[in-house]
Amino acid sequence: MANVLVVDDEPNILLSLEFLMSQAGLTVTTAADGETALRKIAEAAPDLLLLDISLPGISGFEVLEQLRRDESERHLPVIMLTAHGREVEREKGFALGADDYVTKPFSTQQLVEKVKALLVERAT
Repeated sequence: MANVLVVDDEPNILLSLEFLMSQAGLTVTTAADGETALRKIAEAAPDLLLLDISLPGISGFEVLEQLRRDESERHLPVIMLTAHGREVEREKGFALGADDYVTKPFSTQQLVEKVKALLVERAT
């Protein structure tokens, strides 16, 4: 069973994403900030990262930058989540190496499909 790390500082979003991914048959780990996310990834790398951009401390963009510089985590699939849908942020996320970008509010079904498609793609 694939393990997804969900990183978001909004407790309600964290809980709903955890429930959604669990219902989709995935193992879920959560983090409420970037530092905790990086520590959890170092301890046991997930199969996919759902990463909010606006986090306390280091931002989701900074987390992504650190992961892409790290040889062992460079290929970890990352879907950026944000309440900011501006094109410049989408472009920055993709430029830093995000695999996908989802704007809140999002379709739960669509997010599950994106996660599963990315996990299948990485498994092949």
